[in-house]
Amino acid sequence: MTRLTLRHYILVALSVFILFLPGRASLPPLDRDEPRYMEATAQMLHSGNYVDVRFLDQPRYLQPAGIYWLEATAVRLTGMQDAHAVWPYRIPSLLAVTASAVLTAWIGAALFGPMCGLLGAALLAVSVLMTAEGRMATIDTTLLLFVLLAQCGLLRAYLDRERDLATPLAAALLYWTALGCGLMLKGPVILIPGFGTPLALALVERRIDWWKRLRPAWGWLVMLAIVLPWCVAIGVISHGDFFSRAVGRNFLGKVASGQETHGLPPGYHLAVFAIAFWPGSVFAAMSLPFVWERRFQPHVRYLLCWIVPHWLVFEAIATKLPHYVLPTYPAIAILTAAAIVSFPTDWEWPRAIWGRSLLAAYGLIWFTIGSVLAFAGPVLLWRMEGMVSPAAMLVPAGALPLLGLSGYMILHRDALRAAMAAVAAAIIIHVGLFTTVIPRLQTIWLSPRLAAMVDAHRPCARTIVASTSDSEPSLVFLLGQETRLINATAAADFLQQNPKCGMALVGARDLGAFSARIMENGLDVHELGQQTGLNYSTGKHLEIGLYAVVPPAAR
Repeated sequence: MTRLTLRHYILVALSVFILFLPGRASLPPLDRDEPRYMEATAQMLHSGNYVDVRFLDQPRYLQPAGIYWLEATAVRLTGMQDAHAVWPYRIPSLLAVTASAVLTAWIGAALFGPMCGLLGAALLAVSVLMTAEGRMATIDTTLLLFVLLAQCGLLRAYLDRERDLATPLAAALLYWTALGCGLMLKGPVILIPGFGTPLALALVERRIDWWKRLRPAWGWLVMLAIVLPWCVAIGVISHGDFFSRAVGRNFLGKVASGQETHGLPPGYHLAVFAIAFWPGSVFAAMSLPFVWERRFQPHVRYLLCWIVPHWLVFEAIATKLPHYVLPTYPAIAILTAAAIVSFPTDWEWPRAIWGRSLLAAYGLIWFTIGSVLAFAGPVLLWRMEGMVSPAAMLVPAGALPLLGLSGYMILHRDALRAAMAAVAAAIIIHVGLFTTVIPRLQTIWLSPRLAAMVDAHRPCARTIVASTSDSEPSLVFLLGQETRLINATAAADFLQQNPKCGMALVGARDLGAFSARIMENGLDVHELGQQTGLNYSTGKHLEIGLYAVVPPAAR
């Protein structure tokens, strides 16, 4: 195989698309970020206001409106705007993760050959972080797609310089358009890899002549033409409040201090890499000598200039979440694949004893992570639901032999077959978890059960529910934007004001205050049902009852 053809790219796209389908419809909204995106999009559709993004009655000024537009388009095209189904909101992430794998294959093939492209796409697609982010209606895989599109434009100009060829106008348009779309998704975040890569190359090479191939004299106008109209509109509507919140608090605030208890020291992203990029993490570690020896080669240098600036920026800022370094994962996957493919017949262990020891320890961590992931499904079902699932047991039965084979191949210095076995094990684990395990963990899916209980006892077509103990965004999405998240006393007053159609979800901890206020108001309230479960976002066990005023005819 001398190059990747259209047939290969279609095969990559279909494989990744099918891999990421399980769980997309059966998985409830994942607290807390995903249902915030979903509900804000739903409110956008119902209000017809596509500029001012809101969650309930509050403005959601965290990033521009691009992701909400994409999700709204998907929901409207499927005709599901009046339903509370989750899968239409997840369509953009499904398409983005599929396209990201295809672009990774193209970049890998362009730099190191077709085998590297295919293996790099596989390592990226089965990584734990990509598996998680690619199934949610959040922003990160969509942002990754536009990072990759910008890198494709950059890479074309860079390779054309190496080959002394003219760079087509399309490459420049692709680069600046991708940056503009990225700005509409998550603001200036895309400029870190978009401008960081050419800046790092300029510092390392001490030349920037190839930058002119991207037509920067007018290209920035293309970028601004995409984002500026919405910026003007939201600036007028919010009276500048959007920029003070999105840039001042959300973006710059994350640099100075850890927001939402996510403040962590430098080195965090390196520490979680073992699991976030699993199963490729051990192969990335094995590839370090290969990368170091070839760091001055143009193709390796380009990928390092893609990875290092972005990684250092997000290690330096105070707020840290695993997905912040996701835009570097395609480059890491390609470098790892290039190293694996380049090993002639035998991969060589490091010569230094300390290098062997560190790699052996990392390999042990890698195998432990894989074993935990393989057994996670059966153990969680047994501990949380009290069931032994034969289907869930198939996951460790299928994955562990492949993990063992991968480890055996590593010990016998056959890195390519080891990587292929690890990818196969990861596919079994991911598909198994999202088909046979996670949808059946009813203990943690409290909001869907509460919503079902409300639907079963709904007295009116437009019943409004007040919730005192469960304030998760998933409950708001499933019940609708009129849901009231209030305290126990206010919930009792709400039932007094809405005796016919009002309902209240009250937790055991709030029941005393709720009952006292009910008595003060002279209401006859009864419990319609009860649900218990675990709020996995907070770790709290909740016992929540559904209450309504007894109709006069039933007294």
